[in-house]
Amino acid sequence: MEPLLYQKDDIDYWSMPPAEEISHLVESFWMLTNKSAAPLAVTVLPDGRIDASFSFGDRQGIVLLGLESGPSRAEIPPDFTLFTISFRPLAATYLFKDFLPILPDTATVLPADFFGVTLGGFQDIELFCAKLTANIKGMLKKSIDERKRKLFDLIYSTNGSITVGELSEKTSWTSRQINRYFRDTIGVSLKTYCNIIRFRASFQHIREGRLFPDENYADQSHFIREIKKYAGVVPKELARNKNDRFIQFSTLPPA
Repeated sequence: MEPLLYQKDDIDYWSMPPAEEISHLVESFWMLTNKSAAPLAVTVLPDGRIDASFSFGDRQGIVLLGLESGPSRAEIPPDFTLFTISFRPLAATYLFKDFLPILPDTATVLPADFFGVTLGGFQDIELFCAKLTANIKGMLKKSIDERKRKLFDLIYSTNGSITVGELSEKTSWTSRQINRYFRDTIGVSLKTYCNIIRFRASFQHIREGRLFPDENYADQSHFIREIKKYAGVVPKELARNKNDRFIQFSTLPPA
């Protein structure tokens, strides 16, 4: 599959989906480059992913980032390229067991050889995706628990608009077990994670100017309150996205 490219001023953002064999663990591979000689201030929004980011040169290293629990400010350095794997939380148990729980709003430095690559830099997103896909497959030592796979499939297919009771019934897993699993792996409750996924699902609607609840929010007030909680601004300001401040929002593919 060909990589997707988003370009805005001096920012290039390349993205590639994972191979089917690891799609239950990986959401995407992406590469972001700030081509200018000036730093770029951005706001990162919660999106329900765990990121492993690779940087090179003077900033060489791999950093594992927990979920964002709210908006956070960041700065992309000048003349800087970042390669990232965005993982689904299911990956935590199978790839990052020694680092559990991966708490929200935290950053953990991984060993340079954690993914079996030499941190000498990657030439492009396709090479990065191919190399890391092969290595991630090799890191899997046991089969995926189908109960957990089904749990996340249900969360994603409903955009988080599903109750703990429904998930418990459909996965044959008690609500207490589900919540313990979430807290022991990513440091949040199931309800909080579902709220983040529902918030993320509203991005495209808001970008299109549909400033009303589409994702099972109780009413308009609830919608505005939840958007402000996770974005720091009301839906109207998020839709305006002045100066491409909200980086994930800016890089959404066209509808």
